[in-house]
Amino acid sequence: MKDSRLDQYLQAPKKALWTLAIPIMIGMGIQTLYTVVDIIFIGRLGGAAITAVAFNMPLFFFVMGLTMGLGTGVTATVARYIGERDKVNADNSAEHAVVLGLLIGTPLMLIGLRFGPQLLAALGAPADLLPMSWSYLRIIAIGLPFMIFSGFFRSILSGEGDTRFPMMVAGLGTVLNIILDPIFIFALDWGVPGAAMATIVSQFVSFSVYFYMLYVKKHSYITFKIKHFHPDGTIFRHIFTVGIPASLSMIIMSIGQGVFNRILVSYSPETVAAYQISGRVDMLVFLPIMSIGAALTTLVGMFYGAREPGKLKMIVKYGYGRSVGITLVSSLLVFLMAPLIVKGFTPETAVQHIALTYLRLIALVYPIVAVGMTSGRILQGFGKGIPVLTITSIRILVVSAPLASYFAFVVHKPLEWVWYSMMISTLVSAFIGITWVRNTFRKVMPVLMRAA
Repeated sequence: MKDSRLDQYLQAPKKALWTLAIPIMIGMGIQTLYTVVDIIFIGRLGGAAITAVAFNMPLFFFVMGLTMGLGTGVTATVARYIGERDKVNADNSAEHAVVLGLLIGTPLMLIGLRFGPQLLAALGAPADLLPMSWSYLRIIAIGLPFMIFSGFFRSILSGEGDTRFPMMVAGLGTVLNIILDPIFIFALDWGVPGAAMATIVSQFVSFSVYFYMLYVKKHSYITFKIKHFHPDGTIFRHIFTVGIPASLSMIIMSIGQGVFNRILVSYSPETVAAYQISGRVDMLVFLPIMSIGAALTTLVGMFYGAREPGKLKMIVKYGYGRSVGITLVSSLLVFLMAPLIVKGFTPETAVQHIALTYLRLIALVYPIVAVGMTSGRILQGFGKGIPVLTITSIRILVVSAPLASYFAFVVHKPLEWVWYSMMISTLVSAFIGITWVRNTFRKVMPVLMRAA
């Protein structure tokens, strides 16, 4: 068992942010690299293959949303108890997360296997692509429990301030996935199902490494003793207060993905493929921002629990500044290099043209996206989940999806207007997010000052 990192982080908050963020960034970068390489391999099978896999993405984002959302609640809860120097409840919070993984993973796997074709059809998969889409989903569904458990293990370790080990596990799984992709897709001639098989094999290996290191080798400050688990309403409340709104937020994003797929396919199947390619580029751009945000969730939770108002305010300002600065550079690079980027994904000129237009428009609002994303993770560190749910709901359900539908189906505007709807929603959500953070500080700072 390792010691708590709280005192180390209190002594050097700025260093702590990068100590946490850089391994997260590398780990997520490796995983994002896999998604990029995966779509490149699938793209060699043709635009139809990319589109078929694209209709699985809302379901994938639903599961990831549930896992990452509840995982954020676990991270915030573990971090807060460590900040309060309450190891017993920190341990029990981790045990609650493991139980949640079991209760979520198995039912989702069974639902995917039983109702997969119906779900894909409801998400807009056309009849000619449905068999290919289902050939991918029926394999991916088998690996869902391993993916969910690995996500919760990663969240527990993030809560105690260990982001390096999850980075190494992510690296192992992703390298294995990249190696297996061409073997299963091309050498064995399994096509799209081969990509799914490579994914679930790597997920199982990642889960096995986590299980061995945490339960057998005791590689953590948190002690895992599931036999000592006892349900605690307070711990569930702490996890769910942040986790359920965060999960619902990501589920809403998956619904939004499905809505946008239906809108985009009305223009052409190539539009859906271009959107998937562009989304991979967006993921790469947002890697540093998501990593800084994840680090802020841990540090805000720790510093809030430790009653350190000065360090809390300083690290939030520092996090905002670095997030915006990084995305300003990213915006310029993507805008200038977009033609080269899209050519690396697909040889189809129609798809390239659509992706190029998207990237050059969305790159203009990358810094605004950074403000919104960072605000949400700060609020989660405070143990507040409702703001993130509210902001996401407004962004997708009130602004972007209705606007895009109006532009596409009512006034029959060109495709660019769908991208404009996304840009407008980004501005609205960022403004609400930073306003909510300011109001939260106005409320908590006097209380922390009195307690300090």
